[in-house]
Amino acid sequence: MKKLMLLIPVILFFISCKNGKKEVVQEIEILQESQVVKPINNSVLESAVIYEANIRQYSKAGSFEAFTKDIPQLKQLGVKIIWLMPVFSISETNRKATGGDFAYKIEDEAERAKMLGSYYAVSDYTKINPEFGTIEDFRNLVKTAHDNDIYVILDWVPNHTGWDHEWIKNHPDYYTQNDNGEIIDPINPDTGESWGWGDVADLNYDNPDMRKEMIADMSYWITEENVDGFRCDVASNVPTDFWAQAIPELRAKKDIFMLAEASQPELLKANLFDMAYGWEFHHILNEVAQGKMKVSDIKTYIDKSKTEYESDDILMNFVTNHDENSWNGTVKERLGEAGDLMTALTYVMPGMPLIYSGQEYGLDYRLKFFEKDSIPKTKGETWNVLEELGKLKNTNKALNGGKVSAGLNIINVENKDVLVLERHKEQDKLVFIGNFSKAKQEVNLPFSGQFTDFITNTKTDLKQGEILKLSPWEFKILISK
Repeated sequence: MKKLMLLIPVILFFISCKNGKKEVVQEIEILQESQVVKPINNSVLESAVIYEANIRQYSKAGSFEAFTKDIPQLKQLGVKIIWLMPVFSISETNRKATGGDFAYKIEDEAERAKMLGSYYAVSDYTKINPEFGTIEDFRNLVKTAHDNDIYVILDWVPNHTGWDHEWIKNHPDYYTQNDNGEIIDPINPDTGESWGWGDVADLNYDNPDMRKEMIADMSYWITEENVDGFRCDVASNVPTDFWAQAIPELRAKKDIFMLAEASQPELLKANLFDMAYGWEFHHILNEVAQGKMKVSDIKTYIDKSKTEYESDDILMNFVTNHDENSWNGTVKERLGEAGDLMTALTYVMPGMPLIYSGQEYGLDYRLKFFEKDSIPKTKGETWNVLEELGKLKNTNKALNGGKVSAGLNIINVENKDVLVLERHKEQDKLVFIGNFSKAKQEVNLPFSGQFTDFITNTKTDLKQGEILKLSPWEFKILISK
């Protein structure tokens, strides 16, 4: 979207008379660069799909430029928010290597050079990782996203920094220290032991000066680089009173979207974070696919969520993300033949569905985390499923999942392996029916109506008492208006 002022003819005439053609061209370029981006708002959140971009692994080049070229394709998947994994410079000191040890322990120089370290070991919150390109490349990415009506949020790492951060040298009091005055890596509050994140240093939130610096660095990306918010890493490990201090200051500068890597309801209160992780739901999907949990556990979760979270809380639903893919297994490894069914359910449930880089291409291997890798780029059945689900999410109010989410009802049926959900808002209504087992199932329909089958795009009349047969892990989305 370009902002072309009505005063251009007058300006051009005045400049051409005074200064000549060269300055006219410069003035046009300045005006063309001025963006008119509609602020992110609740209506966007209702129908949004969020995409986690792993720039390093997204392409063979591993660059902002290569990713930017594909942004218009992401729009086809219904994506309205791009979450960029950390784009900041990475510390050299204690840089991690594949296998979890430190890169400096690798004797072979060529092998050691392959170890690029963790995105989450930040050496400077205001500098771009040169591995990905330049700040101009980053700005073009943001501009291209905005031109496609897509918002960009940065993965912020507030709990710790890498050991090269200038705060280590100039402000050691910004960090947690042991009894000997030595800066330490982060501690698991539940055990009192190290998390094992030896490539990072734990920040001290008792220090008010550090808090001010952190907020200033976050503000830079909003005011100077036009980003639209943040996904905050291990947000629950940072004191909630810091978020109560920081987020209002950030929101005062611009309408932003805040995602917490956490599931604690308190982080969604008082206009702090807009969305939290649906971790419990994610784990239930894994367990059901592996036969360790049942449909009844999904129903229990739905009922519990209605009391645990407030009506305007948003949860992010997902079958994979960078942690799950690299450390716990691919969608195929964890969900097997239930992958499409579980993915569809993340779109049908209240909240916002996530696509992780490579998922749209049917990624079926664990991406390396500390060194270069790349995702497949051949569109297949997974792309087609996500494209259709994205269209439905974007256009059907029955799938609204934001702060004014569509209603959700569990329709009870006799078959304990079949889940039937009804979503409704205003004139839009749909029914989800899923067979959550590896065996064929039949369900006695407890409703009647005229529907359009989402998968086949055919109209169908269903009658109460009719027997519906479902293949293993089969699902249906029936649309009624």
